Amino acid sequence: MPPLPVKSDPSWSVPTASECMQHWEDYNMLDNIKAHSTQVAKVAVTIALIAEHAGIPVHVPTIQASALMHDIAKTYSILHGGNHSQLGAAWTMHLTGNPVIAMGVLHHVFWPFEPDADKYFLPLVVSYSDKRVMHDNLTSLKKRFGDLSVRYGKTEKIKQRIQQTYEQALVLEQRLENLLGVDLNACSFDSGRLV
Repeated sequence: MPPLPVKSDPSWSVPTASECMQHWEDYNMLDNIKAHSTQVAKVAVTIALIAEHAGIPVHVPTIQASALMHDIAKTYSILHGGNHSQLGAAWTMHLTGNPVIAMGVLHHVFWPFEPDADKYFLPLVVSYSDKRVMHDNLTSLKKRFGDLSVRYGKTEKIKQRIQQTYEQALVLEQRLENLLGVDLNACSFDSGRLV
């Protein structure tokens, strides 16, 4: 898989935070999912700004949009079933025409390739940011996955999948920290630049 473009192609739309939030309304997103998505975007934007400050080429608005859209299909999936990351990526692609934003939505639950933080910064940051927010509060990976295990670990297969995703999140955290040269657990993730 080739690296993602740093900045979206000029023909690709990058919605503002307000436009993403309007999409939430259009798709009847539940309030608790809106609160979660807002916090995930704050974490993702903060990491993107750290990267930008370190001279790493990133496009903060594209990362923000992907993080805000990452759970666009969660309400629908709760009510009707289906894979919210796949459905959300399709909706995001339809709404924005931007495959980079859609890729962050598609892969926010699990990254299926080698987690190279330099090549795939956007989807890895969106995935990692989602793992650092439990409901609408910043948390550690250990606490987040402990909660997921209690709430969803009903079968051995599900418990194994949660453990596999936790192990991947730890690798993502390490790869991002190595790239950025920061301890992500020491960050407050309060960029103040969401809207």
